[in-house]
Amino acid sequence: MHGLDALIEARIAQAQAAGAFDDLPGAGKPLALDDDRLVPEEARVAMRILKNAGFVPTEILERKEAAALRCLVAGAADPTQRRRLLVRLALLEARLEIARSPRPRRR
Repeated sequence: MHGLDALIEARIAQAQAAGAFDDLPGAGKPLALDDDRLVPEEARVAMRILKNAGFVPTEILERKEAAALRCLVAGAADPTQRRRLLVRLALLEARLEIARSPRPRRR
């Protein structure tokens, strides 16, 4: 593969020198990367591959929902609504905690 890598790099350098990349949309702007702050660092690559394949693990969806619920709780003025949101958040966090805990082995 080393020879192929060198060929690819040479072709990219030629295209750059010819100005092929000069007028691309978004040139000079930062890339808009997915927000993956809620994904553990060691799992980000695997999760991105799954997401690109159209699959988002339940845990990630639940983590995002929990983050949204925390924001809603912080802004809830109605005590009844706040209580309901806190109950949903507590149940969701319990489910996430159970999913993270190691399962005992059966004999």
